Amino acid sequence: MEEEASPPGLGCSKPHLEKLTLGITRILESSPGVTEVTIIEKPPAERHMISSWEQKNNCVMPEDVKNFYLMTNGFHMTWSVKLDEHIIPLGSMAINSISKLTQLTQSSMYSLPNAPTLADLEDDTHEASDDQPEKPHFDSRSVIFELDSCNGNGKVCLVYKSGKPALAEDTEIWFLDRALYWHFLTDTFTAYYRLLITHLGLPQWQYAFTSYGISPQAKAFFDGSSPPVDLNNPRGRAGIWSRRF
Repeated sequence: MEEEASPPGLGCSKPHLEKLTLGITRILESSPGVTEVTIIEKPPAERHMISSWEQKNNCVMPEDVKNFYLMTNGFHMTWSVKLDEHIIPLGSMAINSISKLTQLTQSSMYSLPNAPTLADLEDDTHEASDDQPEKPHFDSRSVIFELDSCNGNGKVCLVYKSGKPALAEDTEIWFLDRALYWHFLTDTFTAYYRLLITHLGLPQWQYAFTSYGISPQAKAFFDGSSPPVDLNNPRGRAGIWSRRF
């Protein structure tokens, strides 16, 4: 059973929080207009929880994912902005806990008889190219786990590219948009986590890694964010990018 989260601001040392957030809390808290920077603190996962997940799913969890969960069993950080007298929630950074690191299934997407499955809806026309690895598949060729539901704007997924039994070195991080198209993000979870932090959890930031980009409404958030996020440099700030768990 998943352990309950500690109340924000309790049960976790400041050095631990600095390591977990790569120092972005200090940047946000010192930025004009930013308020209510909050981390929902969660205790570390126990090693038997990781072993149980691996046995249940017949997958070996990558070392950087294990190290993350041994620091915190999931992650959720939010921040808001103050406009006039109104406080507006804006940034949200999340990683599912182990119990919610669940596999995307081929079950019907709609509760209707003979409804299509994810595999039925798959488009095989866009395969690997020189600048894009082969996309994941909804059938047994890939094993896909949801890391973040992106507030309904898509899903960030941990993908095992060669089915089961699944090996740790066979993983990549992909974004599945609302139209069920795949977009490659990073080779490793560590690199993805840095992307999450450096983009400050701004709405729909994952679409900066798609061919059609983020919406005009989301771009307004990026352009007006404090500190600003440079969409022309999607890998973020070098100082944060160089750190490791």
